[in-house]
Amino acid sequence: MILPSKPRRGEQDGGFIIVSRVPVVGGTDIRSADPGNKSDTNEPIVNFYLTAAAGKKFGAFTAAHSKDSADPSNLAIVLDNKVITAPSINSQINDSGIIEGGFTEESAKDLAMLLRSGALPASLHYLTERTVGPSLGADSIRAGVKAAIAGMAAVLIFMLVYYRGAGVNADLALILNLVILLGFMGFFGAVLTLPGIAGVILTVGMGVDSNVLIFERIREELRSGKASAAAVDQGFDRAWTTILDTHVTTIVSALILFFVGTGPVSGFGLTLIFGLLANLFTAVFVSRVIFDAVLSRKGRGEALSI
Repeated sequence: MILPSKPRRGEQDGGFIIVSRVPVVGGTDIRSADPGNKSDTNEPIVNFYLTAAAGKKFGAFTAAHSKDSADPSNLAIVLDNKVITAPSINSQINDSGIIEGGFTEESAKDLAMLLRSGALPASLHYLTERTVGPSLGADSIRAGVKAAIAGMAAVLIFMLVYYRGAGVNADLALILNLVILLGFMGFFGAVLTLPGIAGVILTVGMGVDSNVLIFERIREELRSGKASAAAVDQGFDRAWTTILDTHVTTIVSALILFFVGTGPVSGFGLTLIFGLLANLFTAVFVSRVIFDAVLSRKGRGEALSI
């Protein structure tokens, strides 16, 4: 069969080489390979070592096809259906031999590594490879924390401006939500990574969404003419089902991410679960206690700041 050949140094195209369909030895027959140097000329070479069974078969083949034999030929080294190199056979080779001819130190190391990789039971395909140094990782974490703080501050200010007195209630619930979340993570020994910070930010958004649902329900009840206490009761009761549904479905998705995902994905799912549980507690029960405390200090018929 005809296979493409790896181009030599300085060449654009390596051309094609005709090789036998049946290999003399395979990747699993190679015990080891390492770069070296010839003792007399110090020229870079590659040493390779075969198994005992492969050595017997290889010895018979190289004896029949060495340059002094009746049928001299080259020996092609093939990896991933591409001819890496095709050196001539100088003499009979049994279970160990050398490959020489025009190598540099770097190319000898590369060929030895390719021969060793040929012994792997499956080929490796790099889809992506990233190397992140400690300083870059620290900068990324620092930027993520700053983004979380900025987002939290923006949300707190918005709730104060839009919901006035009730905004203080929402801000206290959000801050307590964050404290509970960090407490959960500290108790279980979870590490705050970049995906974890993203989970914290998403939790803040979910907390705001819950408070908005409750507050808008209360506003509807107040516009319909109900008293403040009754409006608060109805607002929490009617918003509870919606909040529970959204949190349960999101927690189920986060559980799948935690158990099925690996690494950063699993960390994101764990942070999101902790945050949603804390938010479910603070947005409903803590906010309700704060509303009841405020209403207990107001006179009959006094308006609620929301």
